[in-house]
Amino acid sequence: MSIRFMWLIGCAIITTGCNETQQPQIRSLNDILNANAKQVERQFNVEQVKRGAYIFQAHCESCHGKNAQGTPDWRTPNADGKFPPPPLDGTAHTWHHSTAVLKNTILKGGPPEVSTMPAWENILTEQQVDDVIVWIKSLWPDKIYATWYQNFEER
Repeated sequence: MSIRFMWLIGCAIITTGCNETQQPQIRSLNDILNANAKQVERQFNVEQVKRGAYIFQAHCESCHGKNAQGTPDWRTPNADGKFPPPPLDGTAHTWHHSTAVLKNTILKGGPPEVSTMPAWENILTEQQVDDVIVWIKSLWPDKIYATWYQNFEER
């Protein structure tokens, strides 16, 4: 037997031993959310949520919408290459970020090369920013919040 023939037999044996459970699976967002959606009890302070709603209404609503629904076509950059304000209600990427990242984005503003999000650090206190973030999280559907919680709060 030639070395080439033995190599082919070896490859055949190795690949025959593989089964589908060893292959990486591509999962949809829905599958990820369903897998991560264990019941998470939200323990938001009601007064903090109310303060956050008021602050959002006064400072953020004009860009992000009354119910934080964002701008239509928020995924498409404007003529200047900057993206419009995204939804914050759980239908966009806000929940892909830790509380620290959300807070930093509000305080320091969005990346200037792709965002028109202003910095609020000299306008809002850190407590007001925390209140807004809690209000935003209170809008997220249970599956979104549970997935966010498991990825960022349990570390």
